[in-house]
Amino acid sequence: MENDIKNLVLEDEDGKQVQFEVITKLDIEDREYVIVTSEDSRESEEAIVLKIIEDEKGMEIFATVEDEHEFNQVSEVYEALF
Repeated sequence: MENDIKNLVLEDEDGKQVQFEVITKLDIEDREYVIVTSEDSRESEEAIVLKIIEDEKGMEIFATVEDEHEFNQVSEVYEALF
């Protein structure tokens, strides 16, 4: 993923398009993550961690981080930088 992307439009589980603002991109242990905020979460200053992975066609997709250890690792790096 390019480092200069400012916005992403993703589909939620209901198929609704949601616009996100990219706060930063992080590279941690050969994995890529983006920290984003949606219009709804901006008011609460809540950020969302998404992992960038490749699907079977080699296309980049964004996935939520389910593993607690991985999430904490990304959160620690983010908090150290910001």
